[in-house]
Amino acid sequence: MPRTFLIDTDTASDDAVALLMALRWPGVEVAAITIVSGNMPLERGARNALYTAQLCGAEVPVYLGATKPLQRDNYHAEWFHGDDGMGNMHYPPPVRRPEAKHAVDAILDTVREHPGLTLVTLGPLTNIALAVQRDPGFVRDVGRVVVMGGAACTVGNLTPAAEYNIWVDPEAARIVFRAGLPLEMVGWELSRGAANLLEGDLETIRGFGTELARFALDCNRVVIRSTQEQSGDPGLGLPDPVAMAVALDPAVCTSRSRHHVEVETASELTRGMTVVDRLGRAGDAINSAAWGGLSGGAPNVTVCWEIDAARWKQALFSALRP
Repeated sequence: MPRTFLIDTDTASDDAVALLMALRWPGVEVAAITIVSGNMPLERGARNALYTAQLCGAEVPVYLGATKPLQRDNYHAEWFHGDDGMGNMHYPPPVRRPEAKHAVDAILDTVREHPGLTLVTLGPLTNIALAVQRDPGFVRDVGRVVVMGGAACTVGNLTPAAEYNIWVDPEAARIVFRAGLPLEMVGWELSRGAANLLEGDLETIRGFGTELARFALDCNRVVIRSTQEQSGDPGLGLPDPVAMAVALDPAVCTSRSRHHVEVETASELTRGMTVVDRLGRAGDAINSAAWGGLSGGAPNVTVCWEIDAARWKQALFSALRP
């Protein structure tokens, strides 16, 4: 039987590549794509998702969700992805339109219809938090949640402390991290260094000569410059496709462990920081007061610490080959 995926995204260029990986993966059925405000305003994110699905020949329903974070103002990322979110390629409008149903209703209905599905989140967690608030019990029917978000015990990509998706809506992330979902955190740092698409990798993709291969490079032509300017990395960093590779092929993650993870919401200095209790401090009596007794310090997230960079790239290549 095929695995069922539900993908929640703020579709810009790296999200688009992650979407096409899932849509092209053998044995995976994408039941729905839900859109959240983040990298792109809501309507633009939906347009980019619909265009990507159309390129893949997939008729997947796309649903519009939260137009802004729970308590914060929007902070979009045209500066990183291009004005259209797709490398300033300005692709034509897709044929399909978003569905009338709200994304939160779609999330709850899809989980109800496909118990045990895999939920992959590629943007801020606003839609998922709203679903938790609407029906906390739905978490029992979710088989796996792969979160592209956070920075595990390392520097963030938006601030020194935080990764973009969590920083944009930290209150939503905190709700989701406390909800009892089977969370796997794939932080942005896993797309750095050897996981970058280096010049040889880019040449490999160009050599495929397919429409999807050209699309994957063209829509990220702004990101490759942004990545190098932002973090000094040597190539093209693609956090969302890395997370999708882990969702599609769990063996891509080569080191994982469960920990108590909290999200900082009060401090502007460390807003959105994913605080990983790697040494179990939240659970011991001496330190629990410093954590406010949050969740008793019980492990709530499986943190991916390392990936097989070659295996992640092969997952990407398999989606782009003829």
